[in-house]
Amino acid sequence: MEDMPIGTVVALLGFGLGGIFGATAQRTNFCTMGAISDMVFMGNWNRFRAWMLAIATAMLVSQGMFALEVVDLTESIYLTTNLGWLGAILGGLMFGFGMTLGGGCGNKTLVRLGAGNLKSLVVAIVLGIFAYMTLRGLIGLGRVELEAATNIDLSGSFDSQGIPDLLAGLTGASADIIRWVATLVLAGALFVFCFKDAEFRASRRDTAAGLIIGLLIPAAWYATGVIGYDDFEPTQLASFTFVNPTGESLVYLMTFSGATINFGIATVGGVIVGSFVMAMATRTFSIESFTDASDMIRHLIGGALMGTGGILALGCTIGQGITGVSTLAIGSLIALVSIIAGGICGMKYLEEGSFGGALTAMFSRG
Repeated sequence: MEDMPIGTVVALLGFGLGGIFGATAQRTNFCTMGAISDMVFMGNWNRFRAWMLAIATAMLVSQGMFALEVVDLTESIYLTTNLGWLGAILGGLMFGFGMTLGGGCGNKTLVRLGAGNLKSLVVAIVLGIFAYMTLRGLIGLGRVELEAATNIDLSGSFDSQGIPDLLAGLTGASADIIRWVATLVLAGALFVFCFKDAEFRASRRDTAAGLIIGLLIPAAWYATGVIGYDDFEPTQLASFTFVNPTGESLVYLMTFSGATINFGIATVGGVIVGSFVMAMATRTFSIESFTDASDMIRHLIGGALMGTGGILALGCTIGQGITGVSTLAIGSLIALVSIIAGGICGMKYLEEGSFGGALTAMFSRG
């Protein structure tokens, strides 16, 4: 591998890590939309705790790597001084609502595709198209105007939108000390939330899912930030996220001769292949298609909302919900809360059959 271009090495690592992600999610049924569904409809918090455990694990290890100067998380897209608060809220709500219509978030769509779900193939294509439209195409014009009108430039007072830098700028205290305090408090609270529940502690499937998915985030930081480091052609520091890479994957497939594979595209392929291998190994591979026209329309709308919302929010339940939050970015926390709120609203909408009924059910039942 010494003579291999650094970009190819990083892509191969991305494919491998994506394979582990896909196999893990398929085997353990790790699903952020499913976590919200279980919580809302059945009062079961196990999968939600698995999601929170992944966040806590990713946060603790990522911040440890940052403190030891293994990777510089300020080079990621999450810790810029340009706080897109409205995009995080609107995009998060759209993505959360859309994933309930589409039968799963971005990563679950790819995992289900690998396991033979043809509905997820349609959702992935629509998600990718709308993601690219929002990033570089027709919808992108509106996105740029929204960002120009609402984004807050923090560069005059703060080094980044990370919680440590914001608190350091407001209090004058050391950002490094605040970073460790914030990390230990937030990650510690999440660990307590997860493991205080006896049912979750007894679920090896859910605890394994949270720990493995959580550890894959800093592994990806290392792959792109350390192994991918090059003075002349540095790889952009990145970790797992699935909205923009899905759009880039479609472009790559259509323009293979003139396109270059990157870490994100490779992880998309890895997740699909990893899920496929695990589904075949466990004999759970099954072809599934739409039940009727309304089912297809619902999934089409869900894919469009996820593609558009994921770009506005700068990520999905994984890209912002785990990867972004691991950097302690305030924008990522806003997006995460918005995605959860959008998901709950979407669940209520499917249950009640109307927006009015959904909102009434949300507020009347707390």
